Amino acid sequence: MQNAAPRPPSGTQWTISAAGHEAVLVEVGGGLRTYRHDGVDYVDGFAADELCPGGAGQVLAPWPNRIRDGQYAFGGREFQLTLTEPSRGAALHGLVNWVPWHLVEQSDDAVTLGYDLPAQPGYPWALRLRNRYSVGPDGLRIDHEATNVSGEPCPFGFSMHPYLQLPGVAVDDLALRVPAKLRVQVDGRLLPVGATPVAGTEYDYTSPRRIGHAVLDTAFGDVVRDADGGSSVTLAAPDDAAAVTVWADREFGWWQVFTGDTLTGERHRRSVAIEPMTCPPDAYRSGKDVITLEPGDTWRGTMGIRPGAR
Repeated sequence: MQNAAPRPPSGTQWTISAAGHEAVLVEVGGGLRTYRHDGVDYVDGFAADELCPGGAGQVLAPWPNRIRDGQYAFGGREFQLTLTEPSRGAALHGLVNWVPWHLVEQSDDAVTLGYDLPAQPGYPWALRLRNRYSVGPDGLRIDHEATNVSGEPCPFGFSMHPYLQLPGVAVDDLALRVPAKLRVQVDGRLLPVGATPVAGTEYDYTSPRRIGHAVLDTAFGDVVRDADGGSSVTLAAPDDAAAVTVWADREFGWWQVFTGDTLTGERHRRSVAIEPMTCPPDAYRSGKDVITLEPGDTWRGTMGIRPGAR
C-alpha cells in the first residue's frame, strides 16, 4: 500500500489573493498563517510543515489571554477550566486554537471558516463561530461572528494573535503607536493586579515611539477611538520608510502587545504580536467588558491588517 502524503500540522490550507494582497488560512485553529502584499511578508507566520509557534495567527475564543487558576463564576455558578498554561496556573487563549475548523464558503479573494464549539466542562455552552477572511485594495479584513446556540446566557470574549513585522527592521528599531491611556499591571504570572495611566511613563505609546529595549507583554486599555469608533496600532520603520497597521472596530476596546521575548530560537524578539481584544486579561473573573450572549444572540466584530500607517 502506498503511503499517504504527510498532513501539515496546521491541516488544510486555503489561499486567497487580490490586488497584490495574499493570505493563507489554516484548518487547525481557523487562523492566519501568512499575509503579504506585493511579495512583502507583514505577518511573521509559519511554514506549512511547521506546528504553529507562540499562538501565531490563532483565533482566541471564547476568551483571550489568561484566566487565573482557570476559575471563574457566571450566572451564580462556579466553573473550573483546564489549565492550558500550567507553569502560570492559567487557562490561556480560549478553546478553539487547536481544533479543526471547516470550510463554509470560498472564492478567489475570500474564505469563511467555521467551528461549532460544543458545551464542555468548564464552559458548558455551545457556540457557532465564523471567521470570514478577505483581501482587497485595503489589505486583509477579518469579519468575526459568534452565536450562542445553547439555551442559557454565556460569557464571551474574543481576540486574534498575529505577529507583525517589517522585513529587515529589528524589533528594537520599530516605532510603536498604541492609542490607549492605561496599561494593565501584572504579577509574576502575567495576571492582572491593577491598572495605571501611561501618560509620562515608559509605556506611553500614544505617539509613535521606538521600542528600543522595552520588554512588552502588556494589555492597554481606555482606548482613544477614531471617528468611526474603532482604533488601530501601528508599527513603523525608522524615518517612516515602511509601516504596518492592525485595526479593529468598536467591539474591541483593548490591545495586547507582545515583543516575543519569551519565545525561543529564531522567533525570539523577531516580531511583535498585536492583538485587539474585546476584554482584558482575566476578564471572566473581574467581569470587565465580558460580553454576555443571550441564547440565539450573535456577536460580530471586524479587524484587519494593512501596509502603511492609518
